[in-house]
Amino acid sequence: MVSPVITGYYRYTDIFFEWHQALPEADRSPLRASLAQDAFIHPDHPLHKEGIDGAELFLGTLQNFETRLLFSSAQVEYLRYWLHAMGLTKNLISLPYSDCLLTESSLRHVSPVTFKTKDDLKGALKQIEKNNKRLKGADPMLKTRREIFERVRTLWVEKVGVWCALDFEAWDRDHTMLTEFGWSFVRWIDGQQVEEQGHLIVKEYRHYTNTFVQNNREHFSFGDSELVNRSAFRTRIQNLVADLQKDGPLFLIFHDNNQDIKYLKSPTVNADLPNLSFLLPDAKPDSGVFVLDTSDLFAALEGEGGHNRRSLERVCRHLQIPTSFLHNAGNDAHYTLLAIKEMASGDPLDMQREKRWPNRTGNTAHPAAPQTGAGVKVKFEPWEEDSDYSDMEGVGPVINKTKPEEQVAA
Repeated sequence: MVSPVITGYYRYTDIFFEWHQALPEADRSPLRASLAQDAFIHPDHPLHKEGIDGAELFLGTLQNFETRLLFSSAQVEYLRYWLHAMGLTKNLISLPYSDCLLTESSLRHVSPVTFKTKDDLKGALKQIEKNNKRLKGADPMLKTRREIFERVRTLWVEKVGVWCALDFEAWDRDHTMLTEFGWSFVRWIDGQQVEEQGHLIVKEYRHYTNTFVQNNREHFSFGDSELVNRSAFRTRIQNLVADLQKDGPLFLIFHDNNQDIKYLKSPTVNADLPNLSFLLPDAKPDSGVFVLDTSDLFAALEGEGGHNRRSLERVCRHLQIPTSFLHNAGNDAHYTLLAIKEMASGDPLDMQREKRWPNRTGNTAHPAAPQTGAGVKVKFEPWEEDSDYSDMEGVGPVINKTKPEEQVAA
């Protein structure tokens, strides 16, 4: 009986530091030379993948949520056969110990990652070690968000289904009166992104003005708004949701989904979503409707484990996405889609965070202090948080503008 071939991944450190030590003396040098970081990132390396600028490895999340840089078992197999075929080893070198192999059950998530330079690779190894220490004892909610973030990245790369951001606006004195609906979606046809967006205004409520929220319904920035009656409003949304489910899985994207999903299910809209799932699949799905939330994804990116959710405006500012006329349902849907594209198309979470906001996590005030359990929450500067923050605020002493006689009277 033929034994099944077991595939998986090996830790980079096991391959780089340990594998050659288990080999005969004559085979050690060729293997070490092929794994040298200068050689590994070179375009002539045997593991170089056509069409990729740099060297490809994998970033895996273990069951305990720690991250590891990995070689695939296919890469390891190919490398040992290549060394023998080139006459660099007398015999086909043995595989690493089977105990070193990480199978699918050992990992929560795996995604490819590319390194263009030796310094990129060395820097990633150091950062992974730091992050693993900082995440010791992290909030379970943060760990869950981090796992979702990586699944979203993987699904986005697969170019599967339709990704549609939705947003409703309601009159702020009666939330049963829906005044606007906006959508923005992307699908792939022959590998190319095709996008569409739109904005509906309810005719009967057009002249209802908000008291506490900006009134921007007339300022849709990405096309022409459509004025429809309540009946057409309901039908258009129902038809949109139904049509988007015809092309495989549908990923519905919201920014803080709670209220918008209530609107979708309300008698005013009554969208047909019997299989709505808040859990992302482990593998690429063929069908289904899945909820994604950019507030949760950004919380993962900035290292927030609590219940604090950033506004859409704040998320876009930190992701450097210019915005205008927010609280227009069409604009909000468009910016929500841009936000998820910006995060999902980027590097793995920790690498992406460090590129966006270098050296902003852990004990930033005391870099020499122990980093274990220090967390990965990004420390933003005041002017990054508030667009109205004065550049001069905090510079120089505070000046008391109260007149002397007023001070006495007080």
